[in-house]
Amino acid sequence: MRAKEWQRGMLIGFLLLIIFWLVSLIWGLAEKAHIAVSQANDAKRQYQTMEERKTQVEGNLAALATPRGQEAAIRTAFGVARPGEEVIVVVPPTPATTTTPLSWWQKLFSWF
Repeated sequence: MRAKEWQRGMLIGFLLLIIFWLVSLIWGLAEKAHIAVSQANDAKRQYQTMEERKTQVEGNLAALATPRGQEAAIRTAFGVARPGEEVIVVVPPTPATTTTPLSWWQKLFSWF
C-alpha cells in the first residue's frame, strides 16, 4: 500500500513539474507576442511618418522642377535678388495716441 501511495505521489509531483514547465513556456510566448505586437505598431507609425515625409519631398521636388521653384529656392537659401530689385521693409503703423490735456488741479498736484 505504501509503494502505491509513493508512486502516486511521484506521479503527481512529476505532473506538477510538467504543468509548471508548460505554464512557464506559455508565459514566455505571451511576453514575446506582446513585444512583437508593440514592435509592429512602432513599425506602422514609422512607415506612416516616412510616407508623409515622402509626400513632402515629392512636393518639394515637383516645385524645384519648375524655373519659378528653383528661383524661389535660391532666393530663400542665399538671400539674393535680381538686378534692379530693392529691399522693401514693411513697418507696422504706429498707434495713434490721444492725449487729453490735464485739468488745472491735475497740473497743480503734479508738482507735488
